[in-house]
Amino acid sequence: MSASSFTVFETAIGACAVIWSARGIVGVQLPEANEQATRARVTRRFAGIQEAAPPPDVQRAVDGIVALLAGEKRDLTDITIDDKGQTEFNRRVYAVARKIPTGATMTYGEIAERLGDKTLARAVGQAMGENPTPIIMPCHRVLAAGGKTGGFSASGGVVTKLRLLTIEGAQPNGPTLFESLPLEARRRG
Repeated sequence: MSASSFTVFETAIGACAVIWSARGIVGVQLPEANEQATRARVTRRFAGIQEAAPPPDVQRAVDGIVALLAGEKRDLTDITIDDKGQTEFNRRVYAVARKIPTGATMTYGEIAERLGDKTLARAVGQAMGENPTPIIMPCHRVLAAGGKTGGFSASGGVVTKLRLLTIEGAQPNGPTLFESLPLEARRRG
């Protein structure tokens, strides 16, 4: 994966970044503690990368991410991802996950079944954890079986995943009388 540039931008959930190459979007960085931490995370992930003004196609991606995180129903499937560094399996998993519409969810097992082998659910989960382009490739919309959230490797973990699903209006277990209540992680203890 050869990234050439990145830009940091504000969203409803904090400062995010998009990283791109000549082929498309290489990465999306969800917010860290502050803008400087987000920028530092990007420069650690992509050695030698330079911050730059985004070209028009990247700016459209930024605008789409900002709108989606502000609660607008946005389809980001038209954004080109540079998946050159991805394994063939991950590409197949991401192709299925990218089709999950805003506000909807699927399970790791459902994606595995669409790939033709329901025993691949754990491998699907691992692919989600390796996703370099969250939001554009909506790994947050992929849940574990039985209504469990599964993991989320971005800063904030499952709490961030649930926040993203709440912003999108997702009801993983179907509509309820309390659709406007936020999803939250179960407390342990």
